[in-house]
Amino acid sequence: MEDRPGFESSPSVPPVEPPAPAYVAPPAPASVEPPAPSYVAPPVTPPAAVQGRAPRRGVGFGGLLVAALLGGLIGAAAIGLALPGVERSLTTPTTAVVTPASVVTTLAMPTQPIEAVAAKVVPSVVNIAVEIRDAFGTSSAVGSGVIIRADGYILTNNHVVENASKIVVSLGTTDLTATVVGADPASDLAVIKIDKTGLPAAVIGDSSSLEVGEGVIAVGSPFGLDKTVTSGIVSALHRTNLASGQSGVTSYTNLIQTDAPINPGNSGGALADFSGAVVGINTLILSPAGQLGTSQSAGIGFAIPIDFAKSIADQLIAGKKITHPFLGVSAATVTPQIAQFYSLPVSSGALVQQVTSGSPAETAGIKVGDIIVSIDGQAISTSEDVFAAVRGAKVGQQVQVEVVRGSRHVTIQVTLGSQ
Repeated sequence: MEDRPGFESSPSVPPVEPPAPAYVAPPAPASVEPPAPSYVAPPVTPPAAVQGRAPRRGVGFGGLLVAALLGGLIGAAAIGLALPGVERSLTTPTTAVVTPASVVTTLAMPTQPIEAVAAKVVPSVVNIAVEIRDAFGTSSAVGSGVIIRADGYILTNNHVVENASKIVVSLGTTDLTATVVGADPASDLAVIKIDKTGLPAAVIGDSSSLEVGEGVIAVGSPFGLDKTVTSGIVSALHRTNLASGQSGVTSYTNLIQTDAPINPGNSGGALADFSGAVVGINTLILSPAGQLGTSQSAGIGFAIPIDFAKSIADQLIAGKKITHPFLGVSAATVTPQIAQFYSLPVSSGALVQQVTSGSPAETAGIKVGDIIVSIDGQAISTSEDVFAAVRGAKVGQQVQVEVVRGSRHVTIQVTLGSQ
């Protein structure tokens, strides 16, 4: 389990140390995509806050680093992960695509007592134990997964099963070996399968209809304690963050924030609404240790919206290659202080510090020094906003990017590429 990459300042704009980011991960963020990341941020002093996944890996990223990653990969944001041994912790998905009838249908029923909700969700959440063999020997970790099809398909986090030499799924008193069907490190999602049918597939909800304050429960295996249920509310929506891991930097957008206790081992488990429908895959936690990860809960956890997660799962099961929209710029957040110090024409936006050669941004004419202030009418105040706007679009989609160049406002049409 891990987190991901950073940014780089342009020669015309000296590195600026922005205000401490909302989230901070442990040292060593890597690029979301093994290959060179599209963004690179100037050095920044990371603020206090979130910790990387537990036992298996660390999570880390800095202010501009996150901004750059977001802007550069513009298709990769990151946070931390949460699993007991294999985790992460600590923010725009697409529409879910459900195929086989056995996959589950949306549940629309009135809310009910937590015990009734738990009774519906618990049977569909499994414990995942992994064994990892490398040059340093053999290690083990624990995570969670959600049964999405009665014929053995289980949705979990990529960081839970990444580089595993053996995966064992526990169904109550029965342990079965699982194989990886497909994984997408960029979104930190994976699908594994066990050879068994007649499983209790989860009811898939609609994460787009969630509201702040709505009651939810988290089900998983914190610290290996399988079938654990905790409750809370939806604390916030549309969180965006970056986290680095073994595969590089992972981009997280549109995350669901909850105060339902989530700890290491919960990664890959279910976040369900009070109707008993799964609305998210628990993935990250904000740790009091001042890092983004999954080593200790602080009452702030994050889940990947099920609409997006289910869409990725369906593509993985179908054997399709996962693609994410790409713009090709690394950017730094413009604050009033930075704007005043450098005499910039606007007090907010995303300052383009690097444009990737051959990228959609370069082809369309975006230049270093431009300040992006809106994308398709959506106001851009930070580099994270750029990432969220791009990740929320589709590969091949044309978007209108408004930039401030000198004293002029210029609108540039860009056709997004594939990350």
